[in-house]
Amino acid sequence: MQELEAIGEEIQLYLSVKDAAREKALRLCREVIRYSANAIHSIHHQQKAQAEQLLNSASKSLNEMSHILNGHDDLLYSRFVHDAQKELAEGYITLALINDEAIPEPKALGVNYPAYLNGLGEAVGELRRYLLDSLRRDDLSRCEELLTTMDNIYTMLMTMDFPEAITYGLRRTSDAVRGILERTRGDLTMALRQKQFQTRLETLVKQADHEAN
Repeated sequence: MQELEAIGEEIQLYLSVKDAAREKALRLCREVIRYSANAIHSIHHQQKAQAEQLLNSASKSLNEMSHILNGHDDLLYSRFVHDAQKELAEGYITLALINDEAIPEPKALGVNYPAYLNGLGEAVGELRRYLLDSLRRDDLSRCEELLTTMDNIYTMLMTMDFPEAITYGLRRTSDAVRGILERTRGDLTMALRQKQFQTRLETLVKQADHEAN
């Protein structure tokens, strides 16, 4: 019985340490998600410096979480860690694309490949939001460029034809990206046609005024 008690104590200590690590990691993952969401909000309000500061805070929390889970690989590859990494990737990718900068690589962000790919897919939704805001401002300068970027992301995601257990639901993300891309293409096409019609109308009005004078 003494051997059984010793085994039980050893297991209890191991699980206690793992549980404590999990609780700390969960708190830090929630921080990463909150910082990343606030960063995206700042990006859309053209507050680049604030967005960068928030993403830097998110990166620090993610790094601390990774350190805490060192030696707990089962937790390090759990869903809540994946979600935090995905949100961080989405934030950094969105910041780069909207500011016409180079997209950061997964290793530079400290995220795994599935989280990066899903974050890349979700960034497409943020690009749609930015594009629609640009249309409302009557600013068409980068709209076609952004649509092309969205299309390129979708094309890349469609090449990742692997089981869902490996990609953490990338197929659903890709399907969502396809819908976003189709709606955005339709919205932009309509806006461009309206702009062309408006330009033609203004030209005709000016010609009529010139002939009348």
